[in-house]
Amino acid sequence: MSFKGFTNEDFDVFLIDGLEARMAALKETVRPKLEDLGEYFAPAITALTGDEMFVHVAKHARRTINPPKDTWVAFSNNPRGYKMMPHFQIGMWNTHLFIWFAVIYEAPQKDTIAARFSKKLTKIYKDTPKDFVWSVDHTKPETIEHDQLSKDDLRSLFDRLQNVKKAELLCGFTIDREQVIQLGSDGLIQQIDDVFNKVATLYKIAQNRK
Repeated sequence: MSFKGFTNEDFDVFLIDGLEARMAALKETVRPKLEDLGEYFAPAITALTGDEMFVHVAKHARRTINPPKDTWVAFSNNPRGYKMMPHFQIGMWNTHLFIWFAVIYEAPQKDTIAARFSKKLTKIYKDTPKDFVWSVDHTKPETIEHDQLSKDDLRSLFDRLQNVKKAELLCGFTIDREQVIQLGSDGLIQQIDDVFNKVATLYKIAQNRK
C-alpha cells in the first residue's frame, strides 16, 4: 500500500487563503492520500458489510467562492454517489481526522433508517464505544461524546433524524492531528479499521440486516 500517513502540511492546507490556492494544495497533497485510503478500505468495508463498496473522493466541484474547510473520501454501495445512501467516511479538518458512518440529509430513506435505529436503541447505546462521538451536521467539526449521552438523549437524536427534513446523524471517532501524525500510516490504518468494524453494525441496522 502506498499510503504514507498524514503530515502537518496536509492539515495546514485548510489555512491557505483563497479557493484556487487551497484547492490546488488539496489536489496535490491530500487527495492522493485519500485515494490511497479509498483503494485500501473499499475491499475491507465490502467484506464487513456484504455490499460492494465504491470510493468517492470529495471534489468540492460546486464551490465558486468559499474554500473547503474539510475534505474526505466516502464509501457507498452506489458507484454514482454516496450522499443519498448510508455511507462511511474518512476525512479531515485543520484540527483533526474523522472516521464516520453517516446518514446525511440527502438520504431519501433517512426516516426509515431512523426508525430502525430507534428499534435497536438499547443495543446501539450499549455497543457504541464510550470514546466514540456523534454528529448532527457533517458540515461542522463539533461532536457529541457518546459517554455524555443518556439513552433518552440518543433516542432524541434518532427522533430528530426521522422527523426533521434537514437532520443528519453520524457516528464514529475523531483523532487530533498531532496524534494522527504520531500514529503514522500503519497505526492510523489500524485505528480506522477498528472504527469501521464497530460502526458496520449501524450500517447493517440501517439496511435492516441486524
